[in-house]
Amino acid sequence: MVEATKKAAKDTMEKALTGLSTELKKVRTGRAQVSMLDNVKVNYYGNPTPLSQVSAVSTPDAKSFLIAPWEAQMLKEIEQAIIKSDLGMSPINDGKVIRLKVPDLNEERRKEMVKNTKKVVEDAKVAVRMGRRDANEALKKLAKDKKISEDDVKRAETDVQKMTDQYIEKVDKLSAEKEKEIMTI
Repeated sequence: MVEATKKAAKDTMEKALTGLSTELKKVRTGRAQVSMLDNVKVNYYGNPTPLSQVSAVSTPDAKSFLIAPWEAQMLKEIEQAIIKSDLGMSPINDGKVIRLKVPDLNEERRKEMVKNTKKVVEDAKVAVRMGRRDANEALKKLAKDKKISEDDVKRAETDVQKMTDQYIEKVDKLSAEKEKEIMTI
């Protein structure tokens, strides 16, 4: 019962870390990363479809994207989807492929992005702490129902706290890496 509770807490914390990692990939830095286009949905025969499923997306250099649709008639739809997605990039359509140039970020915009990143990081920390809280409540309920002893509860709470500290440290590390990446010119 104690191990199951600790495993549930670890799963919750792992999900928070994975979610944070996914969210941080979406944050635009000065470099082109294919994950920046993950939220672009193209109208593919009436269905909103991810850009990566209707075209080949590549980064020929650090400041641009090259989007080659699988079907030539999708060029206009892809172009419209990029414009609607509010990426801050203007598509250049040459009739065969679409090129996107990643604009340079000024200092003020970089600081604003770091501030927004800190909000996402804090949400991840809250999720980790909620995993700890849920585990501790479950442990106390087990003790109240006389299924485990008070000593077992204290030991398990200590283990859960150590796990929480480890995950908070991982969150901080991801945050510091992303902040450094954003602030690098």
